Amino acid sequence: MKYIDVIVDNKSSYTDSFFTYACSFDEVQEGQKVFVPFGKGDKVREAYVFRVRDTLEKELKQLKCVEAVAPDVCLTKEMLDTALFMTRRYLCKTIDAVKCFTPAGSPSKRGSKRIPYRELQSELGAQAEQEKGKPEPAAEKKEQAVNRIKCLTEEQTAAVAEFQPYLEQKKHGLFLLHGVTGSGKTEVYMRVIEECILRGRTAIMLVPEISLTKQIVERFFSRFGAENVAVLHSRLGLGERYDEWMRIRRGEVKIVIGARSAVFAPLTDIGAVILDEEHESSYKSDMSPKYDTMEIAIKRSKAYDGILIAGSATPSVSTYFRMEEGIYHIINMKERYNKVELPLVETVDMRSELVAGNRSIFSEALYREAGACLEAGKQVILFLNRRGYSTFLSCRECGYVMRCPECGIAMVYHKQENTAFCHYCGRKEPIPKTCPECGSKYIKYFGTGTEKLEEETARLFPTAKIARLDLDTVRHKGSADRIINAFQKGKTDILIGTQLVAKGLDFENVGLVGIISADVSLNIPDFRSSEKTFQLITQAAGRAGRGRERGRVIVQTYSPEHYAVRAAVFHNYEQFYRTEIKLRKMLGYPPYADLIQLMISAEAEEDALNGAALAELLLKQALGEDASRNLIGARPAPIGRALGRFRYQMILKCPKGQRPAYSRCIAVVQQKILENRKNKFSLHVDINPYSFM
Repeated sequence: MKYIDVIVDNKSSYTDSFFTYACSFDEVQEGQKVFVPFGKGDKVREAYVFRVRDTLEKELKQLKCVEAVAPDVCLTKEMLDTALFMTRRYLCKTIDAVKCFTPAGSPSKRGSKRIPYRELQSELGAQAEQEKGKPEPAAEKKEQAVNRIKCLTEEQTAAVAEFQPYLEQKKHGLFLLHGVTGSGKTEVYMRVIEECILRGRTAIMLVPEISLTKQIVERFFSRFGAENVAVLHSRLGLGERYDEWMRIRRGEVKIVIGARSAVFAPLTDIGAVILDEEHESSYKSDMSPKYDTMEIAIKRSKAYDGILIAGSATPSVSTYFRMEEGIYHIINMKERYNKVELPLVETVDMRSELVAGNRSIFSEALYREAGACLEAGKQVILFLNRRGYSTFLSCRECGYVMRCPECGIAMVYHKQENTAFCHYCGRKEPIPKTCPECGSKYIKYFGTGTEKLEEETARLFPTAKIARLDLDTVRHKGSADRIINAFQKGKTDILIGTQLVAKGLDFENVGLVGIISADVSLNIPDFRSSEKTFQLITQAAGRAGRGRERGRVIVQTYSPEHYAVRAAVFHNYEQFYRTEIKLRKMLGYPPYADLIQLMISAEAEEDALNGAALAELLLKQALGEDASRNLIGARPAPIGRALGRFRYQMILKCPKGQRPAYSRCIAVVQQKILENRKNKFSLHVDINPYSFM
């Protein structure tokens, strides 16, 4: 008989603790999934073993017994330790952290394998068969083909050499690979992964967007073979995710590619974890547990004496600051792999366009350059980080703005569906024919989104083939890949999109990138707004000029003098960083402090208000008088109502080095709130969130 301590898969926060069971299965081990009777009704639930013992320190009355053991699902000690680390760091439930590591879905009832990217594998296989049938190329051509695969630039060679000693000595290290757009960072990643595989180790390759996964998967399948690569992300079917998880856990693959959640891949002996475009906000989870992918990657790579590589042309301010502190080793790649200069960037002051009488979405310069680019047989990318047709609907007589009844924020008009959408909760509402407030017929659409931009582009360039890449056009599985492939093959002349088009896409024939409104991200209520603006302009601009000719970029803005815009125009990260870090230090923002958001919500506004007051009182008591000065007290959240719940928030500014102490205080508050089961509100904690809405 064994005795095990488990965490039970139960939604209630009141049961977030270890429970002891007797187990007659002698083969049971730490990390294994078991099935146990739980609660008054002894309903059988899943649980995960954290400790196995032969005896008990003291006798326990009415000890329940394990019903069954799942032989195929077993987490390693490192995974359990990382889950406990997450519980402490993000103040989340232990089971929520554990389930990040467990497989979604279930085994196939028919025993058939569910393989993601099956079509891609077939396509690559067919290409390989065609190559076999072709005559051997001449010696010169063969040498050129080999060189294209194997020759690195001087900067790439130097970068790989920096990693080599760490890989050879199995030594943990953190690296910032700061390479301009098009400098060949992906090839460096692949060389590092090759080194890991040669040494019998494993590697995780993370990308910020699921829509980018196919491009990188195709390169990795071609290089390493589909049988050696697994893919994990939330757009896969549950069955595909389960089968990929099992392949990884059985040790059948050495490389895992995916978006944020792939950091939890059940690999062992991890030699390298790579975060491409490390600055992207998508690496921060906005659902419980609200983890930071970078922190998990560091924890896991350190556990196996592996390396972490954070790559970006526009590193986050916090990462660059940690490099200056000596936490990260920096590797610079300042030239494009094709030796072509970075794009020529021109700003257009849209205030001057208005004065000149131009009220179009397109400035004169953008219209002229786009036309010239298309005539020359080049492609155009138009970037606008705002989807939909119009950003809000308003009555011109009384000023009424159509808002979401659940969230209170302005609803966005989508012309294609003739519907108003809430981009926060997803609610849809029909378009009113008259003003609900005053009965006026003068309801007008204001602002511009990608749908309206697509319509205007088609009007101005009627012979061009146009496609749109945003969340509205990539809802269905495979739709993003189809849009990207069509553009890559030259079937599309103009690609319009939100930030999806600014992230890592590599097209050789793009001659012009037009950034329609650089001010969209500049005016959001967030201390990172300048950083996001610099990154988006630089990344979007980086899609131009990846072939043999230098590309052009036109940035339309009402704030051409802003330091983030000016620095982006000159591709000058250092200039931007020096200005931004001074402001952060002066205001006490990250990286000089941690910002902790405490969100209180309830179905009734009175309960939310009372809950916020109680949480603030308890937190001040736990912090003490001095630390309480760093608390911005309870007030309605910017989005005061969401998903039918009223929301209040507090922001706690935690000085550098004080995070563990502040976290303990918050944990005390969480426990006190849980102890009173009459409370009708919930409290959620988010450490260093990417949105304070």
